[in-house]
Amino acid sequence: MQTLTLQNVVLTERDFLKISDLVYEHCGINLHAGKKELVRARLAKRLRHGNFKTFSDYMKHVLADTTGKEFSILIDSLSTNLTSFFREEQHFEFLRNRFLPSLMERKRAKRDFRIRAWSAGCSSGEEPYSVAITLLDAIQGQGRWDIKILATDISTSVLEVAKTGIYDKQRVEPVSRLQRQRYFLASHTDDQNVFEVSQSLRDIVIFKYLNLMGNWPIDTRRGGLDFIFCRNVMIYFDKPTQRRLVNRFWDLLSSCGILFTGHSESLTGIEHKFKYVQPTIYAKP
Repeated sequence: MQTLTLQNVVLTERDFLKISDLVYEHCGINLHAGKKELVRARLAKRLRHGNFKTFSDYMKHVLADTTGKEFSILIDSLSTNLTSFFREEQHFEFLRNRFLPSLMERKRAKRDFRIRAWSAGCSSGEEPYSVAITLLDAIQGQGRWDIKILATDISTSVLEVAKTGIYDKQRVEPVSRLQRQRYFLASHTDDQNVFEVSQSLRDIVIFKYLNLMGNWPIDTRRGGLDFIFCRNVMIYFDKPTQRRLVNRFWDLLSSCGILFTGHSESLTGIEHKFKYVQPTIYAKP
């Protein structure tokens, strides 16, 4: 019996178009022709795991799985979940030094002590926990504040990692020594030094599955969001999808709210109402 290898699996143009159309329809990821080899390489592993002989056989299995589990694995396989604590440090500098001081001053004047944020495409949790650390640092000695950060992703597997809140020593190196002492619990597991996020972070970060192309069950009746992180997510989308997404973010944000995008993303060429602040940072006037 021939062993199925990554090299001898052929992704036909017909199967590639079927996969790319299905993925685009479901979650807006644009798998153009230049992504064909990436799709073949990443999904070939699923074929080998399930002993499917062709991509067509595998896709029949995906569509026949009424639980949706295999489709979720397919999406996980095709998306990249690269992240780290305080990635793109200039965003956190802007939060600490410019945005949060003015936001808190405005809110205090209105006796409004709620801060609401969204990490859209939170991956394994480093981003929303970094935001939480920045917020908790900002309110030290500033009275009681009601803070909540919604953290969402389309990948169920990375959400499970995020919910555990456990990271190895190398992952938390970008976190300062003082912040590690304040917001993490050091422990050991399988002869490895690990750090677990503290209850103070768990209390304000809420992880949920969310498809950005679907409904957003976000309640803004008591006010919009103060800022949104959607970084290195829109690179997967075509311009029409990016435009729809950016304008939906606008609708959710409060006046003076901020949208943070990834270092390789720009709103240039997208029709929107945001005011440019600095590269990858946009404000709702």
